[in-house]
Amino acid sequence: MSVVGYQGIGSSPWSGKNYSDVTPEPGDHTPRRGSLELALRKIWQNGSPMRAPGRGFTATRRSRSRDLAGVTGRARLDRRTKNLTKRLQPGDIAIIDHADLDRVAADSLIRCQVAAVVNAAQSISGRYPNLGPELLVEAGIPLIDDAGDDVFDQVKEGQQVRLDGETLYLDERIVAKGTVQTAASVAAHMAEAKDGLSLQLKAFVTNTFEYINRDSELLIEGLRLPPLRTRLEGRHALVVARGYRCYEDLKALRAYIREFRPIMIGVDGGANALIEAGYWPHMIVGDMDSVSDRALQSGAELIVHAYRNGHAPGLPRVQDLDLESVTLPADGTSEDVAVLLADEAGANLIVTVGMRYGLGEFLDKGRSGMASAVLTRIRVGDKIVDAKGVSRLYQSRISGWSLTLLVVAALLPIIALGWTPVGRLVLGYFGAFLRPVWDWLTGLF
Repeated sequence: MSVVGYQGIGSSPWSGKNYSDVTPEPGDHTPRRGSLELALRKIWQNGSPMRAPGRGFTATRRSRSRDLAGVTGRARLDRRTKNLTKRLQPGDIAIIDHADLDRVAADSLIRCQVAAVVNAAQSISGRYPNLGPELLVEAGIPLIDDAGDDVFDQVKEGQQVRLDGETLYLDERIVAKGTVQTAASVAAHMAEAKDGLSLQLKAFVTNTFEYINRDSELLIEGLRLPPLRTRLEGRHALVVARGYRCYEDLKALRAYIREFRPIMIGVDGGANALIEAGYWPHMIVGDMDSVSDRALQSGAELIVHAYRNGHAPGLPRVQDLDLESVTLPADGTSEDVAVLLADEAGANLIVTVGMRYGLGEFLDKGRSGMASAVLTRIRVGDKIVDAKGVSRLYQSRISGWSLTLLVVAALLPIIALGWTPVGRLVLGYFGAFLRPVWDWLTGLF
């Protein structure tokens, strides 16, 4: 790493001070301290105010043209929103094709700090009151609805586009037009969607019972587990799916995780959520379509969810990365398979994060029924608990007040000893012993 000296000039607060600009060698990721300092000096000399971005849709999340109205950014396109979020950068304009935009997808777009969202489909079709559009509008992110499928032919990945009102421009050419969604329009659509919810509920329940009649052997036989290297018997299992508020729930469970050290099972994208929260999954279960390469290569045991006939769509990806895995044929969703796996392997408590329970969440998932979820919860009903319940009921066994009393109780004898002649002699002896250590430490800085 080479260091280039810099002498500050001018009347700024940094005048007359030496700065060092760090030039990294190839492969070196050391932050460029000098570059930051130079940027601060320019801001001071130009008289530009430094303002912290506020909550919601901030300046750092919009890239505006100086000459043209609207929001400008690079276009990122994908018909599958969960695939698109892997490529999004702050300030991008996301172009999606997502009818009935769900909460999980909207939350992912918000976390990516997109400048705007252009939806080729209807974000609220009226089938049921989905909450995705409401979240985007509340976050201050412009949402253009029903822009049409042609936008995927008119715009290419990475092109600079501009969104002005309901119109999307490429240079000066109009490439798409849609409907601007506002808080008022979203509220009106949601009210209309609630009127048809009873019909969805009837169809949902009917479909669920049809599937239960077909798949009832799952309740009786359970899963036939392949040999596993991760031991779950007698342990707690934390099963994390990429559901709404999974990041917040993981944060609320920190005290529980620290004390009980459960076996962490990531369900597809739930493995990414675990890593982002600062944990490494012990196992990853799913079809591996939304798991990052980093998660797959983290050393976790990989269980590829396969169809009943043994076909596993996610297996080629794992094999391409030259990773070991086992397949687990089973009906139902990967979330349900992960819970059943933990039960069959002997876990005595299963805590779920990001799982779907309500009607709206199942409709968000695009499921016409919830048979596997019903059967799973019947089978493991005495073991399973949702993370929200754990975070509300569980508190660390050692409270902060108890720790404070413990520290005070430990200090009292030391303070009392210091008032006696013998105590002063002992403290003086330790002071003389520790002084060379202190001098050595201060000499390092």
